[in-house]
Amino acid sequence: MEIAVIGAGAMGSAIAGRLVENGAKVLTYLEGRSAETVERAKSAGMQPVELDRLAATDLILSIVPPAHAVDVAEAVAGAMRRCGSKATFMDCNAISPQTMTQVAAIFGHDCGIVLDGSIIGGPPKSGGKGPKLYVCGDDADITAILSERGLQVRRIDGPLGAASALKMCYAGINKGVTGLGTAMLLAAICSGADEALKRELQESLPDLDAKLVKGIPDMYPKAYRWVAEMEEIADFLGEDDPAALIFKGMAGLYRKMAMDRESGGALAGQLDTLNGGR
Repeated sequence: MEIAVIGAGAMGSAIAGRLVENGAKVLTYLEGRSAETVERAKSAGMQPVELDRLAATDLILSIVPPAHAVDVAEAVAGAMRRCGSKATFMDCNAISPQTMTQVAAIFGHDCGIVLDGSIIGGPPKSGGKGPKLYVCGDDADITAILSERGLQVRRIDGPLGAASALKMCYAGINKGVTGLGTAMLLAAICSGADEALKRELQESLPDLDAKLVKGIPDMYPKAYRWVAEMEEIADFLGEDDPAALIFKGMAGLYRKMAMDRESGGALAGQLDTLNGGR
């Protein structure tokens, strides 16, 4: 059985590498991607093919930034219809259940099976178990092949969108805390209360302090991708939920941090100094 992975970023390439290590043949599509991405895919053992060839693969995993999830679905579904092929397409992106419904509608009833997936955890590393891949809608146990090839697959009972909802809720808590800490630490720096806040966090909330010391620096290279994810969470909550405004604000915060990184990292440097350069 061939497996295709669209997306050779840190997560997609690492998951592909785990599958390859365990005997799978992993195809991918790299047209228009950077030399860095092409090299990353090559290092993971991914085999680049044309889109029409990929669309005929038994199982296709989409692991891309959430802002590109719909575009990828449209491209793959278009290739399937063009070639008359059918496959199982599993969206593993950080998208809302509403967007997942949109993805499923793109494939309709003539392109095979659509599964709802979500990834929780970091990219798999040698010697570790790696992230958990949650899936719903897999009544035929198609994803068993992923378990057999080294991934942690957890099935969820529920309608299409349940796995996406899990991701929204988990990311809202996990990345929301990182965003909240970033915002308040920056405010403390601007107000001259940074050293006192840092000391108080260490004394009264040491677990939170440890999370921020690790989580904030890890966030910088990913902040541009978290913008769309926060927007997806806001859509998931809905306009009638006041909490949606929190995540619209988080999207703005992560956009600011992404722009800061592109322009030299002045804010990042301030936070790094406050964290003792750790």
